[in-house]
Amino acid sequence: MKQAKAITKYVRVSPTKARLAADLIRGKTVEDAYTQLMFCNLKSGTLLKKTLDSAVANAETLHNVQRNQLRISEIRVDQGPTLKRAKAKNKGGRVPIMKRMSHFTVVVEAE
Repeated sequence: MKQAKAITKYVRVSPTKARLAADLIRGKTVEDAYTQLMFCNLKSGTLLKKTLDSAVANAETLHNVQRNQLRISEIRVDQGPTLKRAKAKNKGGRVPIMKRMSHFTVVVEAE
């Protein structure tokens, strides 16, 4: 089982929103995943596509495997650090704003 992995860290998108795009392509072949991500209207879809590109390039370089023989064996979206900001409210109050980040991990393997 030849596997190749790519990790993208500190992506400025919420992990819960990114998991929606990750669930679309989990377990599919690379060609199907590209098609799915190309037509999905999510910000995290384009960011996941870049990570998938990197994993496929790693597989082609390291293991000499062609793109059409690959499938996604693991895709994971983990929570990264959170930027904590505040928004002013009435009577001197404030409301916290959490700007969340994600870490993407994509593992592809030859069929």
